[in-house]
Amino acid sequence: MATATADFDVRRHDSFGLRVQHALHANPVLGPLAVLIVAIIAFSIVNARFLTATNLSLVLQQVTVIATLALGQTLIILTAGIDLSAGAIAVFSSILMANFCTKAGMPGVIALILGLACGTAMGAINGMLVTKIKLPPFIVTLGTLTIFFSLNSVVSQSQTVRGTDMPALMTWTGTSFPIGNFRLTYGSIIMLLLFAYFFYALSRTAWGKHVYATGDDVEAARLAGIQTGRVLFSVYTVAGLLYAIGGWILIGRLASASPNVGTEYNLDSITAVVLGGTSLFGGRGSVIGTLIGALIVGVFRNGLQLAGVEVVWQGFAIGLLVLVAVSLDQWIRKVKT
Repeated sequence: MATATADFDVRRHDSFGLRVQHALHANPVLGPLAVLIVAIIAFSIVNARFLTATNLSLVLQQVTVIATLALGQTLIILTAGIDLSAGAIAVFSSILMANFCTKAGMPGVIALILGLACGTAMGAINGMLVTKIKLPPFIVTLGTLTIFFSLNSVVSQSQTVRGTDMPALMTWTGTSFPIGNFRLTYGSIIMLLLFAYFFYALSRTAWGKHVYATGDDVEAARLAGIQTGRVLFSVYTVAGLLYAIGGWILIGRLASASPNVGTEYNLDSITAVVLGGTSLFGGRGSVIGTLIGALIVGVFRNGLQLAGVEVVWQGFAIGLLVLVAVSLDQWIRKVKT
């Protein structure tokens, strides 16, 4: 009798685990959303200041740049690739915009357009090397990471361009406005609009379906008539544009264009994507999950800081979260459809 009861408990446990596994496979956002909610509740208990409008405004402002870069990173990871040059493109684009204004004397609008075009071109270079020469994305972007950061040092001469020396358009993204006690920046508005657009593009357009199909099985997608090379090239090119927009937002965030930032942006953008439930093996995930993942990173760092935890242990916590997220992804991928 005891053995039968134990067997029943095991089967019930396995059944519950399978239901959770299927639910997370069908809705990858559920896991990250649960983590975000639990983190917010926990940190609000630890420190009452956490849930104040001022602090929540700060969290959103801090994650805006990373979330924008993570959006471009999501597109690439959905195709089973990875981009280690995201931060380098963003910072180099911001330096180019600043120098177009100050050294070349261009109007703000022209400098912005050229800066965005340069970021797009850098993404296109990555895409061309991946699709035409058939180099692995990891190797390509590792190489361009070094190239773009080197060019960044050459162009900037390791000097920061102050926001007061640039047209107001360059720092406009850092301007905030009140919504009750909450303050929102125009950069955050741009970021949220980008997420809304790409949520639609990935879920409602043929291009989005092709991105998922290419990441899930590139050979099957090719046999189905999808121009996988064009899809991959477009993804890296669009990602370059998003990184450049992130560079513009970065200028507003810092009220300057500094060549000495961005070393951690690559890891942070990948972390946001992984925590958001997008599979590193491609074909599964969503941009909403990435936004939640970026918020998780921001909430954890802010909450741990308010709790008095040292910076080194904040990094430890984020790294542990990444390992848990990847392990969870491996478990979810084993689901039998």
